[in-house]
Amino acid sequence: MIHSTKPIDDATPLDDISGLKLPRDKVYTLKEIYVHEAKNIAIATLKYLSASPSKKIAPFSYEWLLQLHEEMFGNVWEWAGKFRQIELSIGIKAYQVPMAMKELSDDIEFWDKHKTFDIYETAARIHHKAVQIHPFQNGNGRWSRMLANIYLRQNGSMPVKWQEDLLAKENPKRDEYIQALKKADCGDYLSLIEMHKITY
Repeated sequence: MIHSTKPIDDATPLDDISGLKLPRDKVYTLKEIYVHEAKNIAIATLKYLSASPSKKIAPFSYEWLLQLHEEMFGNVWEWAGKFRQIELSIGIKAYQVPMAMKELSDDIEFWDKHKTFDIYETAARIHHKAVQIHPFQNGNGRWSRMLANIYLRQNGSMPVKWQEDLLAKENPKRDEYIQALKKADCGDYLSLIEMHKITY
């Protein structure tokens, strides 16, 4: 379930820099860490979204789901691409994550093979389930949105411009996004699907 008391894409707290790969000769602000993460994510964005990625490059397999997170955050965090061992205020229990990720990979393969939904609903469902699982210590929101965008790009659509800076803090755009995820928790994907149709 999605709770509005904590941002979907919570910024890295200053008091927990365990696993930080950046030089330790200075104290980093949240903004500085976010900038370093954004530079890392830009590399993954170029790889996967500059053109339609093949299924060889983006197979949506169990292993690749972890690889994508590592590609997005691995230059900044040692735990990138590794399942969390801690409980978060949102997401399933940590011990359930590996099985849930296997189910997500299997679901994507089934949906894609059988054309269960159109590409926008499939992207929305991938996005929502990835957020529900919250498999990593941090960066789950950005990773989930990247997954959806890669699926869209792979299937002939352009990616959604998510305005990550707005989704990271309290504002009407973020409220709308969280409400769409909460509706999806209850099986109503319409709002989230519409968000995946606003591409550029």
